[in-house]
Amino acid sequence: MLELFSVLSAFGLSASAGLNAYIPLLVVALLARFTDVLKLQSPWNALTSWWIIGILVVLSTIEFFADKFPAVNHVNDIIQSFVRPAAGAIVFAASADVITDVHPVLSLGLGLLVSGSVNAVKTLAVRPAVTATTAGAGNVPVSMAEDLVSTVISILAVVVPVVIGCLLVLATAWVIWLLYRRANREHPSY
Repeated sequence: MLELFSVLSAFGLSASAGLNAYIPLLVVALLARFTDVLKLQSPWNALTSWWIIGILVVLSTIEFFADKFPAVNHVNDIIQSFVRPAAGAIVFAASADVITDVHPVLSLGLGLLVSGSVNAVKTLAVRPAVTATTAGAGNVPVSMAEDLVSTVISILAVVVPVVIGCLLVLATAWVIWLLYRRANREHPSY
């Protein structure tokens, strides 16, 4: 049962990294450093280093502010489109390796796919739609919501991974429903 929770936690953390690369890494680093909730195995325990925690705080701050300015946020999203999947791969592998014996290559690949998918939806669909429909005025509130969601999901993924499993199922069902509705609007039945 603990292995299932570990995998659910890994999925939640990597999905969170698709929204913000540094928040889930920072949450994992801080929880592993200051609590007994998470014990990272080598080489992932390097995340608990003061240097890494400091770098993650600086990078989180930079991304937080860069994502709040209309022109800068698009450049930031392009750059982060490479960073977020890598962060998702790292956080998936680090958290899945806590209890399970999932092969590191499989963990990295799954983390890359999950965070890359979330990032793609954010960067290619959600953000352009928000910019187009609000003339850029909605980008700041959406960015703040993304940061909040990323933080909450990261914490819940470690503390209550079953909730993350349920949220992933609901989010997947919602996306499928939206795609189904869109397909029916574009090709109505006669």
